[in-house]
Amino acid sequence: MTTLPPAAALGIAAVLVILALLFAGLWLRGRLRLRSERRDRIAAQREMLELRLALDEQTARLRIIRELHEVAVHHVSVIVSQADGARFAGERDPGAAFRSVTTIGESARSTLADLRRVMTVVREGEAEVSPQPRLGSTRDLFKVMRDAGLIIEFDEVGEPFELRQGAEVVVYRILQEALSNALKHGGDGTEVRVAFTWTADGLQVKVDDDGVRARDRRAGLDPNSESQRRGYSIDDDMDALTEVVSGTGITAMRERAALFGGVFHAHSVPGVGFSVAVVFPALRYHNGIHGVNLGR
Repeated sequence: MTTLPPAAALGIAAVLVILALLFAGLWLRGRLRLRSERRDRIAAQREMLELRLALDEQTARLRIIRELHEVAVHHVSVIVSQADGARFAGERDPGAAFRSVTTIGESARSTLADLRRVMTVVREGEAEVSPQPRLGSTRDLFKVMRDAGLIIEFDEVGEPFELRQGAEVVVYRILQEALSNALKHGGDGTEVRVAFTWTADGLQVKVDDDGVRARDRRAGLDPNSESQRRGYSIDDDMDALTEVVSGTGITAMRERAALFGGVFHAHSVPGVGFSVAVVFPALRYHNGIHGVNLGR
């Protein structure tokens, strides 16, 4: 058996090391490229979803404006008829004319209120540059958030009923904000349970995440092991019961819920994660324009 000279052996070893480093560099570069492509794909999916939902929102606003406009036109027609009637009645009975003027005033005030509601919807549409989705888009939202790293379980109980666009936007945005917070604070691998509970007249939305446990898992700890679990005291439990959670996202969710008579609550779950819950006790009868029932 021929033995290679030491110089040749060292040369071959050096070549093998260089090749190994080259392959390792190529492999690492490929991994980084795949990770970058994944981030770009997720961002593109989010942008596509938002653009598609923007059209839904603008269409819904135009429909609401049209409905209110039709009501206002009808009221103006009634006012014109009442004014003509008052003019003819006044020639024979001044008292009838006075009563007609009172009715005309009431109709005019009602019409003015409807026109103000139209302007409110228009201003809201101009102020909100971000697209507003329908509740049916939650599947797309779940897909995007799963691609971003969340593990989402969705449960729905009860018989869903149809909601107007304004109510759908509120529920969707609260859900979107809660999931975004879970991803932001819990990170990759956070498990989230989303529950919709429909009642005869209302809806409860609940979002629970295990962001604390997710961080423990990434740190190599076993969240179910007493010896490895990061400890917390009874003071933490008391703080969770009495704390008032604040922040821009929390405030936005609370204000959105209040628009439809919703009761919003958010609190941390010591050793587990975070919980968001909102109850809309009379959502079936809310139409989203300052409590005006557009079905009348």
